Amino acid sequence: MVKETIRVYARVKPLGRRQQAGIYSVDDDEKSLSSLEIIVPRDLADGFVNNKRESYVFKFQKIFDQEAKQDVVFDNIAKPVAECVLAGYNGTIFAYGQTGSGKTFTITGGAERYSDRGIIPRTLSYIFDQLQKDSSKVYTTHVSYLEIYNECGYDLLDPRHEASRLEDLPKVTIMEDPDQNIHLKNLSLQQATNEEEALNLLFLGDTNRMIAETPMNQASTRSHCIFTIHISSKEPGSATIRHSKLHLVDLAGSERVAKTGVGGHLLTEAKYINLSLHYLEQVIIALAEKNRSHIPYRNSMMTSVLRDSLGGNCVTTMIATLSIDKRNIDESISTCRFAQRVALIKNEAVLNEEIDPRLMIVQLKKEIQDLKDELALVTGKQRTSELSQEELLELDELIETFLEDNDPDSTLDVGADMRKIKYCFIHVKQLMNHSKISDKKMLSQHISEEKDTNKEAGEEELKKLKELLQQRDNEINILVNMLKKEKKKAQDALFQLNAASAGSTVLEQSLSINLEESWSPSSCFSLKDAKDFSSSVHRLPFLSRQTGGKMSLGCQEAFEVFKQDHADSITIEDSKQLLKQRFTEAKCLGEKLNQVRNKINHLKGEITQRHIQRAALAVSSPSEELNTLDPVEEKLRMQIEEEKKSYKTMLNHLKGLKVEIEHLQLLMEKVKMKLQKDFEVWWSEEAKNLQKEKPEMVSSPNTATVYPQFIKSSQHLSTNSFSETTRVSSNEDPAGKNNSITSSNPTSKTREETYLGYSEGKTNQAPPTSSTSIPLTGDSQADADILAFIKARQNILQKKGLGNK
Repeated sequence: MVKETIRVYARVKPLGRRQQAGIYSVDDDEKSLSSLEIIVPRDLADGFVNNKRESYVFKFQKIFDQEAKQDVVFDNIAKPVAECVLAGYNGTIFAYGQTGSGKTFTITGGAERYSDRGIIPRTLSYIFDQLQKDSSKVYTTHVSYLEIYNECGYDLLDPRHEASRLEDLPKVTIMEDPDQNIHLKNLSLQQATNEEEALNLLFLGDTNRMIAETPMNQASTRSHCIFTIHISSKEPGSATIRHSKLHLVDLAGSERVAKTGVGGHLLTEAKYINLSLHYLEQVIIALAEKNRSHIPYRNSMMTSVLRDSLGGNCVTTMIATLSIDKRNIDESISTCRFAQRVALIKNEAVLNEEIDPRLMIVQLKKEIQDLKDELALVTGKQRTSELSQEELLELDELIETFLEDNDPDSTLDVGADMRKIKYCFIHVKQLMNHSKISDKKMLSQHISEEKDTNKEAGEEELKKLKELLQQRDNEINILVNMLKKEKKKAQDALFQLNAASAGSTVLEQSLSINLEESWSPSSCFSLKDAKDFSSSVHRLPFLSRQTGGKMSLGCQEAFEVFKQDHADSITIEDSKQLLKQRFTEAKCLGEKLNQVRNKINHLKGEITQRHIQRAALAVSSPSEELNTLDPVEEKLRMQIEEEKKSYKTMLNHLKGLKVEIEHLQLLMEKVKMKLQKDFEVWWSEEAKNLQKEKPEMVSSPNTATVYPQFIKSSQHLSTNSFSETTRVSSNEDPAGKNNSITSSNPTSKTREETYLGYSEGKTNQAPPTSSTSIPLTGDSQADADILAFIKARQNILQKKGLGNK
């Protein structure tokens, strides 16, 4: 195991023609780390008081100045890592820096001269030279080339890369196994047997890379590229295989968009590059913290691929490329700071060895055969893979004897033969399963019996529910008949009134002028209001309160309609009003009694206070006047006597009210009980009649009525609506408000007066809306004309056969 921190190097790029050099110095000390000092002079435009930092010092393993050659960089940086990879350890070399600082030149190299070759081609040459020299092992080498462009992975060695668009190429995806090892799908692994094949694969991948011209670099790589060399080694005759891999990473350069001024497609690429480098820095910061439990490797594809290289099983080296000119001095300082954080990370590189599976299979087979031979030598029997028929019968007898034995200490001894032991376990398992199956059959039989019982109970309950449903259907049919008959009665009454008003048109025209003068417009209502009233006659009111608590909703609605037309309904309403009055009187009397009692107590308190005062005065100055009667006390006693008399009078009155209230309550209860009994008798009769009728007779509008009271009142309305006797009140009001035509039949007074008002409204004189009676004018001549009109209309109705029969 190799446990060390990431080794960090720095390389300074040579200045261009038009670039102004920044101020820096390199201190190379062979004994200790090299240091790089960057000096940023203060700007005089900021004023004399300027506390900006001028000197920045950074430590590196080694610093390569502008004159450093490619072979020197390889010998110091890549060669030690390549030796570790050949020994069986994983290795990583990655270059980091701003765009145009020389990362690609350091990793891949330049194309102009052979001496400008970078780390990748030099590493390939070194590795294959070492493989040829070492003949003690068998080596296998594979190469892969991954490009991460706009956070999407592509295989640069894919042969379809040149003929297809980038969007049409299969994307490389990351997959993770349960051991958190990263596997790349759609990334090809090309075998390279020599240096020439490996270099050809490298050049093929470089031609497929995304390169664009930017203000900072004429050939700027717009993607991260990872060139990986996989090496497998095995000694002849050995069962162990060593696997190692070397990542050579060329990161895309970070850039400040505000400084470069790029836009469009270049701006999108710059955003993805800066974002992935930001996630890389987050991983570096998290690894540098000691107590950090979560490392955000999954934030980007690049950090996921380089998980082992950053804080894992790998020997990692970083190259910080710097472009120290005045324009890029801030970016160079930022790169150095990043390198200092990377130098704090510790990696634990482990030798990657595993046993060859094919050799392991051969060894295990040989070991099994040796054990069989040894066992046969000890037991004296050559064992086969299966038991004989005699052995199986013997085992069955032993198992049966063991199960029938009730002794808890009994044992089943079949010897040290795993075949017999397995057979015994299998046989016992089969017996247990058979007993479970029989138990399940018994349970299923029991469940079926319970289902039959439940089915019978369910059928009984279903029968009850059907009976209840039939009862509800009967109630609904009765209510429907009631609704239709009420509607039919209202339509018949409306037809009669229309016919009567049409027959008396002549008389109405003769009286129209007098009626218009005598009736006030404010006390009239229109023909539309009369029609609204006539259409509302047949509406069925819903139940507003519980009548018996045991009736259904339809039965309760029918009970409310039945109660309204019952003869005792007026008695109930009168009793309610009288009971309400008596309760009010009793409440007032109770309040008065409390007031009188409080007054008596107050007077008694005054007498007691008077006694105390007189006793105190007698003690202080005794005289004859104190023994005489006190007139104030006598006056108070007389007031108490008067209040007691009034208290007794009101108390006797309250007792009388109580007796009267109890009598009224008892009377109301009797009337309600009688009303409910009458309704029950009527309801049962209607239900019987409904069951006898056919379904089409139920829906017919000519079916028999449900309410005899409604028929009676309707017939009385149609025949006697204009046969009432009229009288004029003795107290005639000048406005005609107290003069009315009253009906001789009080039970149908309201409906008759309403229909009478409707017929009067046919000549544009509407009856008053505030009262159901016909108001008179107060003028004797006009009142006589109105009465004559009513009498004439009655005669016309009788002639047409619409009067009393």
